[in-house]
Amino acid sequence: MARHANQALWSANGSGIDGRLLDYTAGDDRPWDARLLRWDVIGSLGHVEGLKASGLLTNADYRRLRRGLRQALVAVDSGRLTVGPSQEDVHTAVEEWLTRRFPGSGERVHTGRSRNDQVATDLRLYLKDRLLHLHAAALTLTEALLRLAARHRSTLWPGYTHQRRAMPSSVGHWAGAYAEGILDTVEAIDSLWARVDRSPLGSAAGYGVPLPLRREMAARALGFRGLDRNVATVQAGRGKLEAAALFWCTQLTHDLARLSQDVIVYSAEEFGYLLLPAELATGSSIMPHKRNPDLFELTRARAAAVEADLVAVLQIKGRLTSGYHRDFQLLKEPLMRGIERTGAMLEALSAAVPRLEVDRARCSAALDGGALATDEVMRRVEAGQPFRVAYREVKVALASGQVFAAPTPRQILARRQSTGGLGNLGLTEARARLRRARSWGTRRRRSFDAAIRRLAGRGLALS
Repeated sequence: MARHANQALWSANGSGIDGRLLDYTAGDDRPWDARLLRWDVIGSLGHVEGLKASGLLTNADYRRLRRGLRQALVAVDSGRLTVGPSQEDVHTAVEEWLTRRFPGSGERVHTGRSRNDQVATDLRLYLKDRLLHLHAAALTLTEALLRLAARHRSTLWPGYTHQRRAMPSSVGHWAGAYAEGILDTVEAIDSLWARVDRSPLGSAAGYGVPLPLRREMAARALGFRGLDRNVATVQAGRGKLEAAALFWCTQLTHDLARLSQDVIVYSAEEFGYLLLPAELATGSSIMPHKRNPDLFELTRARAAAVEADLVAVLQIKGRLTSGYHRDFQLLKEPLMRGIERTGAMLEALSAAVPRLEVDRARCSAALDGGALATDEVMRRVEAGQPFRVAYREVKVALASGQVFAAPTPRQILARRQSTGGLGNLGLTEARARLRRARSWGTRRRRSFDAAIRRLAGRGLALS
């Protein structure tokens, strides 16, 4: 049990934790904690600024702690500071590293905080960084879909209801709809961001501390717009914020799954509307002709896995009383896993969508028979016939095998000029939404990175 010798720091009696208990309580938390290591150092830099402003650090201790934490950040980025098997968590790793190098000052870094508000701060910094990354990645995919829509705005194919041919649509109509659906979710990040952008520092274990903390100063140093004001709300909100972030991801990945399912179906031989180039397909170990849509199948499956991550968070948080519980430790894995899965899905589809090919002849050939029946009804309506009469007559004629003269593609598009219709996709307006969303993300990223850069010191790279 020698590898657990340093655990006296957090043990109940100061003499160390039984190794088997430590293995169970820390378990596989360390790999997930490693993702927070950089944010724990940055959060500590902000905390030190708050302690200095509160008069709880001398100038000498402040300077030593700031210098030490900046060195720790360099050590994290170079791989020299890690969470080892002798450490219970990321907070232990950073504090031990600092105390070994700056004895007398390192022991002061935990003044006025608990590991509870410390990890809550780390997670919010992590979330701000990752949500901005996902936001930008979703907009990259949106742009790819809008370009596909512009390229194929006049490439007609059937639209489907109940998986049966319904009315004329187009590749551009289809791609533009997915672009706008993703934008709907992307734009919803604003309310989520307002919740993530509040500092929990100073709430300690959920009841504050009997010290004159100037919480606003630490929040400002870390680039948070405000505070979780009532300190008890921080632990009451554990799991709630994670669930909100994963719900946003789930809404996004549902669109990615549906897009993937469409590609799988429309690229099958029975449809043949879409063509998968060799670089987007895999082969078979036994059937030499196969071109399999593995990328899209795994995207479809990963969307289900992200939803499962959300369910895990909801199940963990939903049965607890107020205050802190160790159950919260298990929130990190589904949160981070879900966010990483979402990022991977966005990157894969952003690379795949521009490479999709379209068989225009197969698309056009599918527009026969019933898919144009409604056009015949509406042609009669415009000629003065009541809709219900025209509907019944066309239905009877189709049942008797009558064939109507098909309108040309130009006529099909010309007769659908209502806003957002097949002949009026509104791509200019969609691009304007894309630009506004990008501007939102750029402003938030610039503000966040500037705060981190001020804490880290000049010359240190941002993640």
